[in-house]
Amino acid sequence: MKLIIQIPCYNEEQTLELAYNDLPRHIDGIDTIEYLIINDGSKDNTVQRARELGFHHIVSFKRNKGLAKGFMAGIDACLHLGADIIVNTDADNQYCGADIEKIVRPILDEKADIVIGERPIDNTEHFSWKKKKFQHLGSWVVRVASGTDIPDAPSGFRAYSRDAALRLNVVNEYTYTLETIIQAGNNKTAMTSVPIRTNPETRPSRLFSSMWRYMKRSSTVITRSFVMYKPLKFFMTIGFVLLLIGAILGIRFLILMAMGEGDGHVQSLILTAIMVMMGFQTITIGLLGDTISANRKLIEDVQYRVRKMECGKSDEEKKNEK
Repeated sequence: MKLIIQIPCYNEEQTLELAYNDLPRHIDGIDTIEYLIINDGSKDNTVQRARELGFHHIVSFKRNKGLAKGFMAGIDACLHLGADIIVNTDADNQYCGADIEKIVRPILDEKADIVIGERPIDNTEHFSWKKKKFQHLGSWVVRVASGTDIPDAPSGFRAYSRDAALRLNVVNEYTYTLETIIQAGNNKTAMTSVPIRTNPETRPSRLFSSMWRYMKRSSTVITRSFVMYKPLKFFMTIGFVLLLIGAILGIRFLILMAMGEGDGHVQSLILTAIMVMMGFQTITIGLLGDTISANRKLIEDVQYRVRKMECGKSDEEKKNEK
């Protein structure tokens, strides 16, 4: 059983050693543990420091491409390297390396394919009151959109089985954390969370410059992901709301006309027609979106099969054949 721990890095020369020294060297049930960094166009000596520390694998971009692309590049490399389990953690040593054993255990016990570390958000001292509330709100929205019960959706500390990793897709260029949960939830992937610990802050977050900017971009990712996987539900809801408004305005006009006051409220009749047309158009978009979504699922299944052939067999699969 081979575990590869991947760490996305961008100018992490100063903190990489802390994260490396905290990584586990042995886990019961795991035969091999390897470490991989994704150098996202760092301008400092991150790569050199990684080599000095003894990282087994380095994936390097010539320019910064963002967390989402770095994450997927690491997943692809780990799959080609024969990983049975892939763990993603941060280079700033935000998460306790000893808890990696906790997040891989449900996969080793065949109880889940994706495990997400649940941070003690309310007890994290360097999180502001506002950030704590937004983290809880964002996680609740993701739970609704994905149909899961993951309490800490933005957590980047997570483990994937090989099969789950082969099915991963990230289309946004911002972050992988929210989209992958919505995708896994709608694909009925076995997913769970375990409580983990966090270390004191070593540097400010680089993912966003302000809390409002983070909320804006996260809400865009959640909405887009939900529309991709549940277009019929999304557009049907909007369409029926528009039809309901149109019906209310139409009934109001009929009542006024019956009372002999219809001539002064022709605008209501015009607005009724507009709302009804918009409602039917929105529902039609939902039906078209649902067809596209069905085709997307077929394409994802083909992609999964192609990836599986391209990446070859994992170490565990090779061992079982002998």
